[in-house]
Amino acid sequence: MVNTQPNGTADQNALSRSLRPRHVAMITIGGIIGAGLFVGSSVAISAAGPAILISYVLTGTLVLLVMRMLGEMAVDMPQVRSFTEFTRAVLGNWAGFSVGWLYWYFWVVVIPLEAIAGAGIIQRWWPQLQMWEIGTVLMLLMTAVNLTSARAYGEFEFWFSSIKVAAIICFIAFVGAHAFGYRSATGPTFSTLTAYGGFAPRGPFAVLAAVTTVIWSMMGAEVVTIAAAESPEPAKAVARMTSTIISRILIFYVGSIFVIVATVPWTQVVSGQTPFTLALDTIHFPYAADVMNAVILTAVLSCLNSSFYVASRVLFVLGSHGDAPRWLVKTNRNHVPARAVLLASVFGFGGVVAAIESPHVVYAFLQNSSGAIIAMIYLAIGVSQVRSRRARERAGAPPPTLPMWCFPWLSYLGIAGMAMVLIAMAFTETHRAELWASSISIAVALICYAVFRRGRDQTPTPTP
Repeated sequence: MVNTQPNGTADQNALSRSLRPRHVAMITIGGIIGAGLFVGSSVAISAAGPAILISYVLTGTLVLLVMRMLGEMAVDMPQVRSFTEFTRAVLGNWAGFSVGWLYWYFWVVVIPLEAIAGAGIIQRWWPQLQMWEIGTVLMLLMTAVNLTSARAYGEFEFWFSSIKVAAIICFIAFVGAHAFGYRSATGPTFSTLTAYGGFAPRGPFAVLAAVTTVIWSMMGAEVVTIAAAESPEPAKAVARMTSTIISRILIFYVGSIFVIVATVPWTQVVSGQTPFTLALDTIHFPYAADVMNAVILTAVLSCLNSSFYVASRVLFVLGSHGDAPRWLVKTNRNHVPARAVLLASVFGFGGVVAAIESPHVVYAFLQNSSGAIIAMIYLAIGVSQVRSRRARERAGAPPPTLPMWCFPWLSYLGIAGMAMVLIAMAFTETHRAELWASSISIAVALICYAVFRRGRDQTPTPTP
């Protein structure tokens, strides 16, 4: 079990409760709308054609199951303030140590990735600026925001997410109207779904294999369980997230991808280039490229902002357990773990340098070594939920406040689904390197626990 306030520290080292419901709501939305939707969807469409819609529905269902399992534990264990800590509460300290550090590692690798992506977009407008100059400014800006207060992070994320939501809704409205025949010279364009080799031109296996690509763009909803710890009503925020996430996935992902493949021949989608711009160009939307670049930049900055926040809070929790240096638990007058923020910033700057100076060696390894970590963490969350629920039943406790649907079968389905994603990665050439490099990261985390922590764990963590 873990509290926001670390053991043996004074109240001034506790995290704040300054995030309002509107902040938490937009943090949830922002967590599932990133650059992976705007740019990564091109890779998915190229891999499966219009049938990628099925891949998105399957992936959304899998993420929904994992989030519901997470929601059950979050509501019934409100004293646990980071979703990574549910594994500690159920599986033991080794799991809390390993999952916490792996999740932190994932986000500190995301920091330079997003900083470089943002710098690349800005450089298109101001080519006289160097990538490292723009990346440094973005890093300093987001470091300053996260050092100020949790409220500052929430406010930035609120407006970033609002822009993304408004952009996607407008996109679906404009492109969808064209698909239905409005201002289209040839009338409705839904024949595009089957006119270029059929609905599933690459076959059913490609539809299933594309889940390994799609799932990375949908991950991030779990961030709300970390942000909710700094809100007045954490349990209510998490419960609201698990009950609304499916509608958001359907609207933002399935809705936007549907109007794209219904308007643009999938054969025209270029992997690595946003299909959103292509769709807007098709309907002759003015300044389509600049508009989408601005939206993508917003998504990138949103993810960069969240990366700093999540990395610092996870490190704060690790420090509260002695899994990281305890000086990281120290907070400033605004109850921000400033040292944890600065440490994330140092690693982020190092990643930016690696991305610029050694993009094909050092940074490529860093990126690959975090590629499968989230899937493995989600798998651990599923196992924790099943064990937690079984322990509750053996103890004769009342049913959970927010129970997993059709337990245990849907829980097993969620676990099996995440396991299948990892297995599919082993057989997919584009993801195989990520799986094996991530396995090295996991092995390092477990070895570090055995060396630094195992002998100091006096008693096992009780199962709830």
